[in-house]
Amino acid sequence: MSITQQYLLDTYRAQQHGEPAPPAPGAHDWRVVREWRDYRLFRAVLAERPARRRLRRLLGGRLRPGH
Repeated sequence: MSITQQYLLDTYRAQQHGEPAPPAPGAHDWRVVREWRDYRLFRAVLAERPARRRLRRLLGGRLRPGH
């Protein structure tokens, strides 16, 4: 069964039971990605790991004397 078929079946069942329709597939994908990224960064802070490369490169270029 494909994702679309499962979604249509869930929507039909929800309608038959008078419940709200489920969210469409992929509706919250970016939200999940952002939450996962934030959680990963939070865990890095707790583990006292260094900043990621982009942040280090940005800060390193501005904090070095003579630049």
